[in-house]
Amino acid sequence: MNEPQHRMIALSRGEVHVLDWGGGGPAVHFAHANGFNGATYAPILAPLADEARLLDADLRGHGFTTLPADPQAHPGWPVFAADLAALLAAMGAGPYVLAGHSMGATSSLLAAALQPDLVRALVLFDPVAANFPPDIDRESLPLVAGARKRRPVFPDAAAALAAYIGRGAFKTWPDETIAAYLKGGLKPDPEGVRLACDPLWEAANFIMGPAGVLEAIDAVRCPIAVFTAGEGSTTGAEALERLRDRRPDSRIERVAGTTHFLPMERPDLVRAAIREALSAR
Repeated sequence: MNEPQHRMIALSRGEVHVLDWGGGGPAVHFAHANGFNGATYAPILAPLADEARLLDADLRGHGFTTLPADPQAHPGWPVFAADLAALLAAMGAGPYVLAGHSMGATSSLLAAALQPDLVRALVLFDPVAANFPPDIDRESLPLVAGARKRRPVFPDAAAALAAYIGRGAFKTWPDETIAAYLKGGLKPDPEGVRLACDPLWEAANFIMGPAGVLEAIDAVRCPIAVFTAGEGSTTGAEALERLRDRRPDSRIERVAGTTHFLPMERPDLVRAAIREALSAR
């Protein structure tokens, strides 16, 4: 696998950790899901490194990015879009193909609405694009409870790997992708290693949920491709209808046999979709 350079890009109040494979051609940035990190997707993306300027950053509160991430003062998901737009502008490699998974896909869509001139195409894998019912108790959501109970510290990386392989949400992941997730998601701790994404920050992201998705669909000007999970998709019908209505040229595809972890289950599709976006004029 091609190995990327690790870069720290200074923004206001901190730095963003970016995996940068270099290379020529159009720039591609991939944004990760809540609780994960950029390195998680390195085995999926690395084969594209000879075809594009491939970039993969850790969002605020994840991986080795140092931007403030206080669960008690969470500003909401628009902060990820603002960070991403600022990062893309600072790197000066655009216009970009923005791709992403789950929260990262939603953040890419919101960033494209903020800075449409920086984005040439969007490739979104099961974006979180469904409003909470107004009467729901967000604190009681199973994803929130699960994140809060997540084990944060392990004696070493091997113990963490053993705890994840074949279990829970990781059942459908290739072993190399789990190893990549831990490579980018563990930090030293007096007791061994600690998850780089604080489980309380992960839970706060689930509580906040997306905002401004429909308005972002109206605002973006680039081609959009959306791939939704065959089972348990987080992309709501209202968002898809809005996309069909406002952007009838969009590609919308439900990928049979996949879960919300579509990129881990179908890396071939991820690469093919990004290649298609790169080749479009």
